[in-house]
Amino acid sequence: MVGPQRPQFVLFGSSIVQISYANGGWGAILSDVYARKADIVLRGYYGWNSRGAVQVLNQVFPKDAATQPSLVIVYFGGNDSMGPHSSGLGPHVPLPEYIEHMRSIAVHLKSLSDTTRVIFLSCPPVNEAKLRESTSGIFSELVRTNELCRQYSEACIHLCREVGVKVIDLWTAIQKRDDWLNACFTDGIHLSAEGSKIVAEEILKVLKGAEWEPSLHWKSMPTEFGDDSPYYLVAVDGKTTLNPSDWTFHREIQWD
Repeated sequence: MVGPQRPQFVLFGSSIVQISYANGGWGAILSDVYARKADIVLRGYYGWNSRGAVQVLNQVFPKDAATQPSLVIVYFGGNDSMGPHSSGLGPHVPLPEYIEHMRSIAVHLKSLSDTTRVIFLSCPPVNEAKLRESTSGIFSELVRTNELCRQYSEACIHLCREVGVKVIDLWTAIQKRDDWLNACFTDGIHLSAEGSKIVAEEILKVLKGAEWEPSLHWKSMPTEFGDDSPYYLVAVDGKTTLNPSDWTFHREIQWD
């Protein structure tokens, strides 16, 4: 392992997690915000549903690991919410089964340590028209609707309140933007840079507002090797140096 050891934030989910570093994605935003504060670890699996997730929980998050994550952000639901295929194949998971899988994930993650925190992301909306335009001819009987997304989003939110897990209502958050249908997706499903900004903002809101000890909000966490140094650029007075450890001027958005 590379040192010094930092708090570990794990992103666990399907394609919206796997490609969260692409196209100005929310995973990349978090890695920038938490530079020198926490390591963002990606465990995203394109095409997966909650049924597949529970089958690998012990492999991805072993209870006997020497170090447990400080935070796990979980997203499953988009693939689960797709309509069932006539063959019985495909990613669809009936809503009651989806709820129980997400419950199992929540219980497992909360058991990892007394300081492992968990945030679930609910199913975001989809642009059905754009999805139809961009869907490849290699797919069969692809059924994905905003109404199904709403049902799975609401089920996830209700479950999280029941089991005491923080949850972000992406279905609602994304649709607050007037132009969400065209601005927030690359293909009607996966998030564009604008869609990812919404996800990142909502995550940071939760982290800032959570009454967790220790706090996992980036402004409250120590900066690795943040001490002053005579090797930094010299200030205008010619006698002192400027410590750049926490500079954020490079960011397009000054995240809170």
